[in-house]
Amino acid sequence: MQESNPSNLRRVTDAGKQANLSDQAHTTLLDRLRDGRLRSGTFLSMPMLVEQLKFPIAAVREAVKRAEAAGLLTILPKRGVAVMDAGPEITRACLELRAMFDCEGARRIIALRGGFPLSDLREAHQQLLAEARAHPVADLQSRAIRTDLSLHDALARGLCSPLAERLYAENRDRIAVIQNTRPFVPDRIAPAMEEHLAILEAIEARDHVRADAAIRHHLRATLRWWGL
Repeated sequence: MQESNPSNLRRVTDAGKQANLSDQAHTTLLDRLRDGRLRSGTFLSMPMLVEQLKFPIAAVREAVKRAEAAGLLTILPKRGVAVMDAGPEITRACLELRAMFDCEGARRIIALRGGFPLSDLREAHQQLLAEARAHPVADLQSRAIRTDLSLHDALARGLCSPLAERLYAENRDRIAVIQNTRPFVPDRIAPAMEEHLAILEAIEARDHVRADAAIRHHLRATLRWWGL
């Protein structure tokens, strides 16, 4: 039996460690983008980003390449990186893309007749709607975002396509950057929950035409609230 070459084993081990560090750096970078610590339009040199993420520069470079491929960052050669623009054009494009995923997800969920957490989603939306009507205050904002995303995420799972779900997840991250620039104002919470409940009612009725119309109405209302 041929003995393993120690140098080859070391190279494989080192490559595995580097890949693991790159994955961790990418996850940390996404967390910073999602929670608003890296906001739209922010410019950072690579040393600044390394300091932010607390990972070796090689791992950070790989993380940045992946984030750029998803449209979250732009690499500026010999200068650094810029976080994606959250202007009107990209905002409209991202929301319209999400609506396309939502419509197809709803259609498939209705056709398959199962595997959709309708009751849980409805209960969460109704509870938040009641609170928003009674006390439309800013401290509901984080819950509103989570509740809002819960429906869109559930519709995306209905696509039953790993590729489509990956594309949805990338777009979800872009929308997170946008939401940090265009916050979920208190007066928008109740109407948004009502729009979501209309989508859920259409799914419960197994009416994909009605679900499509409710999703498109939610898109138009969101764009209008954001001045688009």
